[in-house]
Amino acid sequence: MRGESIRSALRQLRSHAGAITAIAALAVLAAAAGPRLLFGPRVAVQTAAQRDFVQTVVASGHVEAPHRVDIGVQVTGTVESVPVDEGQTVAAATVLIRLEAAELRAAADQAELAVRQAEAHLRQVREVDEPGAEQAVRQAQANYDVAHATVRRNEDLFAKEFIGQAALDDSRRAEQVALAQLRTAQQQLASARRGGSNAAGAEAALAMARAAADAAHARLRYAVVQAPVAGTLIARDVEPGHVVQPGKVLMVLSPTGASQLVVQIDEKNLKLLHEGQPALASADAYPEQRFAAQLVYINPGIDAQRGSVEVKLAVPQSPRYLKQDMTVSVDIEVARKPAAILLPTEAVRDADTAAPWVLKVEDGRVHRRPVQLGLRSKGWCEVLQGVRPGDQVVPATAANVTTLADGARVRPVTAAGG
Repeated sequence: MRGESIRSALRQLRSHAGAITAIAALAVLAAAAGPRLLFGPRVAVQTAAQRDFVQTVVASGHVEAPHRVDIGVQVTGTVESVPVDEGQTVAAATVLIRLEAAELRAAADQAELAVRQAEAHLRQVREVDEPGAEQAVRQAQANYDVAHATVRRNEDLFAKEFIGQAALDDSRRAEQVALAQLRTAQQQLASARRGGSNAAGAEAALAMARAAADAAHARLRYAVVQAPVAGTLIARDVEPGHVVQPGKVLMVLSPTGASQLVVQIDEKNLKLLHEGQPALASADAYPEQRFAAQLVYINPGIDAQRGSVEVKLAVPQSPRYLKQDMTVSVDIEVARKPAAILLPTEAVRDADTAAPWVLKVEDGRVHRRPVQLGLRSKGWCEVLQGVRPGDQVVPATAANVTTLADGARVRPVTAAGG
């Protein structure tokens, strides 16, 4: 009887085996999918942070001296020597080019001789001509005094009829001749004295000779071309034996000291720039070594082909390794905000439109929330309204973000960088 009951129970179990298997499978499925159905899918989120934020504009460009000095000659001549090489750093007054100067030296010597000759002539006027003119005036005055006294005496004698009219007329003519000689001597004296025509002519001749000598010595100095300032020769186009003329650039000198960086900025960032903004720069050859710069010039024109604007930055203390035309990267600080609320740019939808928004996690559900943005830089956005520090938002790059409806349940998982 007992065995029969056991066999009956086994037959019943076999008949319900399929149903039991299905129930077990449903139980396993419910255990696996229950959290998703009850609490929603796992979703990567990023958390709003609060910290000091600096907005920068990044650009690349090259090093350039504030000005370059073109070196040439001022007289035509043959190059005797070029004692410097391209790329060489030179001090101020270093000899760069020497010209053959034999003819120029001869001209300078001739001009010096002309100066000495003019000086001798002026000394003759002052030491010989003027004293001689004074003596001539005294002699002419004496002759005139004698002639004048003779006329007075002859006039008395003629009145007393001791002499005739002819004798009186002769004495009067002699007086007139003496007077003319006196006036001539006086004029010669005035001319020989300082300020007179002879003295002025001698002084003018001396001044002209000295000016000609100065010009000759200047031309002689032009035979030696020196560096006007310290710097580096970045170009040289002259060799000994070349015949050179004024107006041709033979060398280019890049002065040492303050350098400047010339970079191209996307024109969409033009509204963010103004002179005086600080920047950090680095040469591509030395990316680990950053140095300070300052925006000093914004080109008023736009490059239409590239859609960019040229700006220049001064480098007050140039690193020793910084060289002409080096490629540099520059971060220009255009704004700074303390304790800003920040989100990764990828967490903000329609960030470039007038109505940006985010999918914010609130009480286990996602909700579309409008936000107001402020500064942006290097993949981060400042949120002025709509998000608080610690809020979690679903980035646009989340795996299943497209299936999430507004109000859907989710299980947030902090994403890398969130």
